Amino acid sequence: MHERRRQFLEDLLETSTPSGHEAPGQRRWVEYVSEFADDVSTDAYGNAVAVHEGDPDCDFLRLDRIGGSDRTVTRGQHVTVHADDGLVAGVVGQTAIHIRNGDDEVPDIAEQHVDIGAEDREAALELVERGDPVTFVQRVRDLEDGLVTARGLDNRIGLWAAAEGLRRAREAGADATVYAVSTVQEEVGLKGAEMVGFDLAPDAVLATDVTHATDSPGVPGDATTGVELGGGPVVARGSTNHPVLVEATRSVAADRDLDVQLEATGSRTGTDADAFYTASGGTPSLSVSLPNRYMHTPVEVVDTGDLTALATLLGAVGARAEEFAPFRVDI
Repeated sequence: MHERRRQFLEDLLETSTPSGHEAPGQRRWVEYVSEFADDVSTDAYGNAVAVHEGDPDCDFLRLDRIGGSDRTVTRGQHVTVHADDGLVAGVVGQTAIHIRNGDDEVPDIAEQHVDIGAEDREAALELVERGDPVTFVQRVRDLEDGLVTARGLDNRIGLWAAAEGLRRAREAGADATVYAVSTVQEEVGLKGAEMVGFDLAPDAVLATDVTHATDSPGVPGDATTGVELGGGPVVARGSTNHPVLVEATRSVAADRDLDVQLEATGSRTGTDADAFYTASGGTPSLSVSLPNRYMHTPVEVVDTGDLTALATLLGAVGARAEEFAPFRVDI
């Protein structure tokens, strides 16, 4: 249950309201429904009535999340609705600060709306249909010292690095067969990796994604990992990550004079490596990631130097893969 809804339930349960003395509970109920009802009224005995007037000519679009969308950064954003007949411009509405409560809780994404400027419901339905995906308006900007900011760096950088890694492995004359894979639906449960892991049955997998750079202000102390922009690609260590692949990747990085950072991932990495490593009876897998600030926001930031090093590392491991095969733990 959503935390706010759970708190409301507990408030109702914990407030004493014997018959004829319900006022304390009614006050809490009125306070809660007033946040979304069009009108709330009470009578002489304390009965409370909340109403939603209805809007048959509604011209706003309701939202639902895909993957790990962050409700705290969606309001007040320019968006694009990807309709079958073309792109439709819109904005995620944000009530002006002058007329909203200063302590308003950020509503869940399902409670937010997109304004496409349609005059009424009929006009809106001529432009869009239920299920049309919505994305933030893309903007790529260079910051100082080789940093770049954009939405969707998670995980477009993985696609870029995989393609570049394949090119570099080929240029290096790799003896092993090297695949580059661009998976789908990672955000909703690693679905593409499950498909490819079964179908391809590789000997080993390097899954490339982003990981949190925790070198910016505001990161809680207990979330700090030491991973920072400019420190190089991040090699994960934990149950998902095959120890032979970990050592092979670190060895190749050292030979190429590439700085790498380490990250402890415990029982899971949160990347496609988690799906690959249990596929086809078990596939040696490793998560090699790029430090990323402000993940799952429209202003993610990465270091292009780290990104180049990531592609170089992937290509070098691919080119030397046969040196480390077979990828087995000695028993």
